[in-house]
Amino acid sequence: MATPSPPQHPDLYSPGRPFSWPELQALAADGVLTRFHQHGYALPDLQVSAQLRARAAANAVPAQVRQRVVAGRMTAAWIYGCAEEPDKLALLVDATRRISSLRSTRGCTLHEVRLGPFDVVSIGGLMVSSPLRTAVDIALHVEAHRAVPALAGLLARPEQDVRLRLLVLAIEATPRVPHKRAALEKLALLAPALVAGGPVDVEHSVDASDGAEDVAEVLGVTHLEREP
Repeated sequence: MATPSPPQHPDLYSPGRPFSWPELQALAADGVLTRFHQHGYALPDLQVSAQLRARAAANAVPAQVRQRVVAGRMTAAWIYGCAEEPDKLALLVDATRRISSLRSTRGCTLHEVRLGPFDVVSIGGLMVSSPLRTAVDIALHVEAHRAVPALAGLLARPEQDVRLRLLVLAIEATPRVPHKRAALEKLALLAPALVAGGPVDVEHSVDASDGAEDVAEVLGVTHLEREP
């Protein structure tokens, strides 16, 4: 007689899956579950992964628009485990898609952008900006007190494959994007701690032989947010 396998418990609990919101709160209060997302809970001994955070975020995006948006900026940094969860989801919408129909999406901020072929990855059923694109966007568009810790996290995790020099090159190679100097100043704050042998000279970090335009094309960061 075969030994019955132990019961399998879900790794993600959210309202209606299978417990109601009050039931989830009660289970968390009793220590049965741990809250790791605004509407996401897990068993206390479960190590929360990027896939699990992405699945929880996906549940907060209406199903009818989920395939048309990309989680980016601080939301992506949270999914990668490099930042606290933001109050609202940051969703990127490619400029080639119509954004007017998404304006009513609640609990999120929408950013119309241009996305390159290497800017998006799929994690846990949700499209997420790649680690490098995430770092570029955060450096350019997020205030320093939130951006610098998130950038430090992205740079410190080898599995994300975000390197400081590539990030500097990517930002310097983006044409006509405002806030480039402020972005480089944020990276300069990180350089002494993260680069062996001293800080990066961001003023002269791109040599003529680097081919900045080629670097930008290869990195897939030539298309960034359009500013008014």
